[in-house]
Amino acid sequence: MSSQMIFVSILGAILIGAMSPGPSFILVSRTAIAQGRSAGVAAALGMGLGGACLGGLALLGLSTLLLRAETVFVLVKILGGLYLVYIGFRVFRHASTPLAFESGGPERARSLGSNLVTGLFIQLSNPKTVIVYGSIFAALLPAEPERWLMLALVPMLFGIEAGWYLVVALVFSASAPRRAYARAKSWIDRTAGAVMAGLGARLAAEGIASRVW
Repeated sequence: MSSQMIFVSILGAILIGAMSPGPSFILVSRTAIAQGRSAGVAAALGMGLGGACLGGLALLGLSTLLLRAETVFVLVKILGGLYLVYIGFRVFRHASTPLAFESGGPERARSLGSNLVTGLFIQLSNPKTVIVYGSIFAALLPAEPERWLMLALVPMLFGIEAGWYLVVALVFSASAPRRAYARAKSWIDRTAGAVMAGLGARLAAEGIASRVW
């Protein structure tokens, strides 16, 4: 298989994974609906940075290290799960808070930075993602890949993750979804918060159940 075909194959596998529903989708879609397009884009860029970080770790072989250092892997799973529970609790807790769309200025800039960091941390919260990346690379990369292919993988991961969630942000920041959200904000936020917290609790429980101290 040529390096070009390998690149396309990896791209397709990562894209399918990125499009799978999960905490990242919930965060970006809700951020775009509740806070607007710029906030959703910031969260999407955070997802892209997180994907690039995890891809870089996988290329460095740290996915294999995590599998071998099981205690570290379990600890990261528990901490990541607890972070998702925390974010879900915050969303659920503020479900009844009225919308207050900001209109620029320093406070807006801080909000965008916060959304970017939250997106980054949500992406990094599940250590299984780096294992998935490592598995894809191990299955598809040749023993001695061309240099351009190795150099292109991390930017490609950023492009896929950020690109997909940019689409999500643009779709959900449109006027129709935002009007629907405003009418049913409390129920939507309670559902989103409960789902995110549930996913986090499941991730943490998996780590606790498989711990080896």
